[in-house]
Amino acid sequence: MLKVEKISKYYGTFKAVDQLSFTVKPGEIFGLLGINGAGKTTTFRMLMGLLDPDEGNITLNNKKIDYDITDQIGFLTEERSLLTKLTVKEQCLYYGTLKGMNKNDILSKMHELLEKFGISEYENKKIKELSKGNQQKVQFITAIMNNPKLLILDEPFSGLDPFNVELFKKEIIELSKKGSMIIFSSHRMEHVELFCKKLVILMKGKSVIEGYLKDIKEKYRKKNIFVKGTIPVDQIKDQEGVICVDKIGEEYQIKIEDSTYVSKIFKEISKSEDITKFVVEEPSLNEIFIEKVGESFEE
Repeated sequence: MLKVEKISKYYGTFKAVDQLSFTVKPGEIFGLLGINGAGKTTTFRMLMGLLDPDEGNITLNNKKIDYDITDQIGFLTEERSLLTKLTVKEQCLYYGTLKGMNKNDILSKMHELLEKFGISEYENKKIKELSKGNQQKVQFITAIMNNPKLLILDEPFSGLDPFNVELFKKEIIELSKKGSMIIFSSHRMEHVELFCKKLVILMKGKSVIEGYLKDIKEKYRKKNIFVKGTIPVDQIKDQEGVICVDKIGEEYQIKIEDSTYVSKIFKEISKSEDITKFVVEEPSLNEIFIEKVGESFEE
């Protein structure tokens, strides 16, 4: 288990991370989110042992994270961290050696993953000759080739088309099933909702939302009603508990303060004869994020 216990980090007098705590169990995919400057990068660096917290403790399977156990960690950075003049094979050998792997194991794992991600023919090509998407595949491969116990993924789908996003998703889920503890960070909230049952949202180094996603959505009282058909928009807008009514394509989205107003809205809308859809949904994670942080997390 990864345990982060009340960690803080200062840069001079600036407090980049403030009393942050969370746990990640084997097989869990945990969301660590926040706008730029929220403290995510500093947290990642502490999790990898590159920085020591000024306060608090971080342990992986009850051991302090230092150079004795960093071989058990994989990290995919948001920025490209590849050595572009090396070939794909040289890159894998370099990173695998840094992780304490022997040459035969590195090459065996490399061939397995290159084939899985459909880039076996690029083994002897230089990184700089590859497309952005294929560079991202190589970066992902170097992050997971040591079968990490802790895997940190910062914007893993950057530069990928939808087909390759699915390849990455499949591999991430497979790694979690094998017991890897995965910390996932993305600007795409739909990806976070797909993967993460637990999460923390940071703002100015502090946790402003934390816990299980299901519980977070239940505590956030506002709901969305999606209706397809002809509705009396002005009358609905005037209803108590209605925040707004928006037309989205062929549907109307009615935002309400909480679920107690659903029956009144349904009674009003059911007077129309051509209603083909009336669905009440929890708010999206992006809506909750905007309200708590005051800024959209979409790119």
